[in-house]
Amino acid sequence: MAAELDFSPPEVPEPTFLENVLRYGLFFGAIFQLICVLAIILPISKSHKTDSDSFEFKSSEVVKKPKMAAPQLSKKPKKETKKKR
Repeated sequence: MAAELDFSPPEVPEPTFLENVLRYGLFFGAIFQLICVLAIILPISKSHKTDSDSFEFKSSEVVKKPKMAAPQLSKKPKKETKKKR
């Protein structure tokens, strides 16, 4: 009975070029996502923080201009239409 069992590895075809591109693309995409998540979670260095503080100070000094009303295309009053039943 032991002679009947075949313990050789199964025949697996070689991956095609597109399968390799997909595999490595997904691999690098996962690494990129991990880097982005770590950039959000980990604290920012002090040198960059001072730059952002000065930026926030400048943005608070900006004076907002009053918005102008949009010009009307036609100054005629709109006619009310009756609904047909």
